[in-house]
Amino acid sequence: MPMPPQGGELVDFDTEGEENWITLKLKDGSVLKFRSIVTAVFRMGNDPNTGLPVYAIQNTNAVRVVNVPKELIKRGKGSGTYG
Repeated sequence: MPMPPQGGELVDFDTEGEENWITLKLKDGSVLKFRSIVTAVFRMGNDPNTGLPVYAIQNTNAVRVVNVPKELIKRGKGSGTYG
């Protein structure tokens, strides 16, 4: 169960429509797909000026590597951040 921000109340929700992927074409020639997935919604109270409810959204991001130029692929120990 998500932890609400201080003073927040968890609000159930249904997702309508599709969570579309955004295509990112990087200057280095790589192509990524990205989407943000809503995991929780919290009602935080009301705006003092308008009286409208204020919501906080908890989300996670998903990234797919679609294409990478061959010259950027480096295998072996010590070849990068994860090497």
